[in-house]
Amino acid sequence: MTEVFNYGKESVSLTIPAGYVTIENREPELTVSKRQFLQELLSVLPDVQDRYLNIGIVVSDKTRLCGYPKYLPWVIEALKKKGTHKTNITFYIAYGTHAPQNDEESINSYGEVFTDYRFVHHNCNAEHAFYNLGLTKRGTEVNLLKEITDCSLLLTFGAISYHYFAGYGGGRKLLFPGLASYESIYQNHSLFLDRENEILHTKCQPGILQGNPVAEDLKEIDHLMPPKVSIHALLNSKGVVCKLLVGNHYKDFEDACNEHDKYYKSGIDKQYDMVVASCGGYPKDINFIQAHKALHYASAFVKDGGKLILLAECIDSIGSETFLKYLEPGSFEKAFAMLKDNYEGNGGTALSLISKTGRIKIYLYTSLDEHYCKLLRVRKISENDIFSILGSHKGSIAVIKNASLLVKGG
Repeated sequence: MTEVFNYGKESVSLTIPAGYVTIENREPELTVSKRQFLQELLSVLPDVQDRYLNIGIVVSDKTRLCGYPKYLPWVIEALKKKGTHKTNITFYIAYGTHAPQNDEESINSYGEVFTDYRFVHHNCNAEHAFYNLGLTKRGTEVNLLKEITDCSLLLTFGAISYHYFAGYGGGRKLLFPGLASYESIYQNHSLFLDRENEILHTKCQPGILQGNPVAEDLKEIDHLMPPKVSIHALLNSKGVVCKLLVGNHYKDFEDACNEHDKYYKSGIDKQYDMVVASCGGYPKDINFIQAHKALHYASAFVKDGGKLILLAECIDSIGSETFLKYLEPGSFEKAFAMLKDNYEGNGGTALSLISKTGRIKIYLYTSLDEHYCKLLRVRKISENDIFSILGSHKGSIAVIKNASLLVKGG
């Protein structure tokens, strides 16, 4: 049977042998109503007029789009109903450690709002730009963009998603690590490493908050953050915003995560001899660092020694300047030793990838150069290669069309 997979901004048709299983997410129903959204947002916005003198709105970058051209004007409309003025509003792009966007990319991401309002491009390496809010019990120095701490009213607006070691993306991650300093970000991310056993922490998994040291550290950090109003979006598999959940407490974030689970946490606990998967297309496969999430989630459905075919265009190449150096030593142990006392870059991603390429065989249909694929320890393949691999395969097969969204578990 022929199945169509998204690949970048295009699609690829593949003939899958009979008897395969399709692992699908449920699609959230489109329930967004401007009237209801404005009513809910206005109900949690403060009534004190002084709070509207210096408003900061935190948004995601191009790798985590959230219908911003349509919905940011709604947020602005609500703020104006409260008496604020255009000059009182500043938008902050929560890059974390991601590379900054150019103006064209930003206009595509945020629409006319980008040209009409002040936008601050966060730089995690900027000197003297951060204010220390304290130290967590796990040793993370909470250094947040100082300009944000000066805001009289703070709003965050982003999509809930799974994160392969922090549990969930969006929500609390917009402020930290989104607007944090380089050192602070990697102090938190380094909790992915179980230094005592020299393995990746077993609780650092997508969809897990309890017992996850990275997620629990982020929760503690969230309680150190300035008060904020949060807008959590739930997207369908096409990236369309289906629900907008408004709140001003950490529990509102947890509730949004639970709602996300209803659609994207699979009840299938079985593993297969082969999985054929797509990240879901652009921007989910914009670079390898983003595509790795789909690789990570899809690999959980593959038996030890099995095969994963992943379609990931990676039009922006790898997406990290530091990632590859942890693959060069040639082993998990050597890479772990490099990161144990000096965690940086996407070192955890490198360790996670090495652990998967040591367990299963990974084939990548991609625009990445061959030498990158060799460093990644994956085999770059063509469409003809895919047909050949599928044609000769003996064993169970599963198909996942939106692997960046769907995680294993009940």
